[in-house]
Amino acid sequence: MFVGERMSHPVISVTPETPVHDALVMFKKEHIRRAPVVKDGKMIGIVSESDLLNASPSPVTSLSVWEMNYLISKVTIKQVMSKKLITVDVNTPIEEAARIMADKKLGGLPVMRSGKLVGIITETDLFKIFLELMGARTKAMRVTAEIDDKPGVLARVTKAISDAGGNFVSFGQFSGDDSTSKIVTFKVAGLKKEEITKALNKVVVKFWDIRQS
Repeated sequence: MFVGERMSHPVISVTPETPVHDALVMFKKEHIRRAPVVKDGKMIGIVSESDLLNASPSPVTSLSVWEMNYLISKVTIKQVMSKKLITVDVNTPIEEAARIMADKKLGGLPVMRSGKLVGIITETDLFKIFLELMGARTKAMRVTAEIDDKPGVLARVTKAISDAGGNFVSFGQFSGDDSTSKIVTFKVAGLKKEEITKALNKVVVKFWDIRQS
């Protein structure tokens, strides 16, 4: 799966001359938390909701409402935007975009195609993908178990479930407590709890949790 398949588009952008107040109104209307800043068809920065809020007067200010409105009307996007751009290409693997966002503590990344802005991938887009990967919207038996981190163990897990008549809805693998183990979480349709434990009893190290979910 690539970024271009799950990015949000068309892009909602602002210009550097857009007043901060107008941008805040647009953010609220469009339910977004960040937007690329575009001038003459070229992206020159990015602005987040926190950037806009930090540019607003403090609620404990001694200024009158008229003075505050006047001052805020003079502040534009170019004064609060970030010029340090981190982007990804439409063909970037989705997990690579997630890694960049996690490492850089970013809520979203502009997406480029041949040097042109075509979309944005956000944490919300990634959450939706995670829901799909974990089968969160499908009712089935959810299993979490610890397995040895050895070649062939995953194959034994999937074969045992298949031989018992189960059908995988989702499957995820995570780091264990140490380098010798892995944690697997998956959802299976067509089997009861007792049937799952019987099928995997000699395959997994231990079961952490089995429930209908």
